[in-house]
Amino acid sequence: MKFFKKTPEPPDGYSVLMSDIERTTAELRTAYANLENVVEPDLIDYYIYQAKAVQVRYKFLLECAKKLEGPHTKNPL
Repeated sequence: MKFFKKTPEPPDGYSVLMSDIERTTAELRTAYANLENVVEPDLIDYYIYQAKAVQVRYKFLLECAKKLEGPHTKNPL
């Protein structure tokens, strides 16, 4: 008879970082798609700002992934 469920272990930092990179990549695609389809000048400025912000976050995440990579990890990038 089991009273307690085994709780799943939290993901390690590298896998969390990889999922953040995948999510950021999707956000970047969305920002570019929105930028291509907008004609309002204020919205153009907004999507340019959003794309730039996501690019900066993506660059930061890639730098963090490079620091964490070791000989035991496979480079998915």
